[in-house]
Amino acid sequence: MSALLRTIAVLPVKRFGSSKQRLAEDFSAGTRRAIVEAMVTDVLVALRRSAEVDQVLVVTRDVGVEALAHGYDAHTIGDPEERSQSDAAVLGVREAVARGARRVVIVPGDTPALDPKQLDALLQRAATGQEPAIIVVPDRHGVGTNALVLTPPEAIAPAFGPGSRERHVTVAQAAGISVAVDEVPSLLIDVDTAEDLEALRIALGEWHGNAAHTRGMLSRLGRL
Repeated sequence: MSALLRTIAVLPVKRFGSSKQRLAEDFSAGTRRAIVEAMVTDVLVALRRSAEVDQVLVVTRDVGVEALAHGYDAHTIGDPEERSQSDAAVLGVREAVARGARRVVIVPGDTPALDPKQLDALLQRAATGQEPAIIVVPDRHGVGTNALVLTPPEAIAPAFGPGSRERHVTVAQAAGISVAVDEVPSLLIDVDTAEDLEALRIALGEWHGNAAHTRGMLSRLGRL
């Protein structure tokens, strides 16, 4: 990676105990926590293996998440209010800028299939364009955003949630910023519901070599 384009990955992570409430009908609180921890671990592993990411910055208020992040060479910043993924992302972007980032990639903690080679290819594609530029990576439904590449980091404010793919594109276009939508296969599936978990199970059955912790968790649950 050229020193002229320092890239920091921002990973917002809610408290393990309060994550994935939409899985409550199918799993106990302890099992949900274990699933979330496994997914976040796999994302951290993928980010650490990325040749294009210079540093990983986890935004959280959970001391357990902080300890996990430090175990994978990530840095952490506190999110005392934990209002939303977007607010946490903004905190992370600000800290990334303070650390000298010229580009950030924001990735959620529930995309455990993330392939570091696919992430590297995405960031390499992002580096070929002119600044400022934005790449929106959609979810499998084509509605949400499962990764956001911002060059420079404060090109637009992150606005995750339902309809965020279109929202990010619209805001970028309104600001006159180059924007592209780029589907990255290993980033298509994020997990909020039991249906998402089943889609992840099917995908991991077809792919090999990543998401080891989530694979192990699904295997213990009898879902892989």
